Formats: sequence, structure tokens, C-alpha cells
Amino acid sequence: MSLPSTYADRNCSLARALEVVGERWTLLIIRDAFYGVRRFGDFATQLGIPRAVLTNRLKLLVREGVLTRDDGGAGTVEYQLTTKGLALWPIVRSLINWGDAFYSPTGVKRALRHDEDGGLLDHEGRCEQCGSVVAVPEIRIEPGPGFEPTNSNPDPVSAMLNTPRRLLEPLPASRAPQADESK
Repeated sequence: MSLPSTYADRNCSLARALEVVGERWTLLIIRDAFYGVRRFGDFATQLGIPRAVLTNRLKLLVREGVLTRDDGGAGTVEYQLTTKGLALWPIVRSLINWGDAFYSPTGVKRALRHDEDGGLLDHEGRCEQCGSVVAVPEIRIEPGPGFEPTNSNPDPVSAMLNTPRRLLEPLPASRAPQADESK
């Protein structure tokens, strides 16, 4: 549930930011966009989100300039993070780190590595191998020691997301075009 709309009119940047990204589903959509999910049906499959909720959240993120909506023709629609959306990475990374620290006793669920040299990234996104702060497109994500598959026969989207891959790398189109209900 979002804050009352009149609250955003006050002089508080945090309140305004929460109006855009402060809802659970919204942050999970943004996380999955970093993981390479781009199509409506893939978001719906991966998140188990009601289609009407997904439609509303995608419309909000496009309206706010966090995602772009690309009608690629042939019935395909893809969503991509904008510069404004990419600026959310430190927040998403911090929340993941916080969740791993307090809710994953067996270790991180997903490890972040510098794709160039394989070095693990610390909590600030610095490569432990070369010392560089690694840009989002250069980050590889892979199952970590605390990763626990939710079932032994994952859906195709989950299976792709559970393999090592670069952030922002789009998932391959493995199926027929998907209906996009967020028009």
C-alpha cells in the first residue's frame, strides 16, 4: 500500500522515492530487470505476481522513467532499465546484502563477481581481485553458498536466472511472443 498521494507533495525526497519504489512488488520487478528479465510474461512467471498488479507496477515504472517500454514489433514488448533505473543498483545491492546477512545463515544466495577477472564483489561493489568498483554491466551473478532452488523442476525463466550470467543481459527469447497487458 502506498503512502497517501498528498504526502509526496511535502518537502521529503524519501517520501517521493517511496511513492515510486517503496512497494514490495516494485522492488522485485526492478531486481529482476537487473537480472535480465525483460518481458511481461517472464516477470509474471518469475515473480508469481498477479497480472493486474504487474501491469500497474510496470506502467508506474515507465511513467516515472525507471523503465522504458519497447514495442519491438512482431508482438514483442520489452522493458529495460533507464539511467534512472540503473541508479537504483546500490539500493537493490544493499537490500540483497542485508537480507543475506540476516536471513541466509548458510551464506549469500547469489554471489556477485567481476566478470573480467572473476573476483568476488564486496558490499560496496568493489572487486576483491583487482580493487575496482565494478559497473553494473560488468557484474556476473551466480548461485552462492546459501542458494537453495525452490523446486527440482524450475520454470524456464527461473532455470535461466539460476545459471551464472551478467547483470542486465537479456534472457533469451525461448518461447512464442508473450501477451503484454500493461498497455
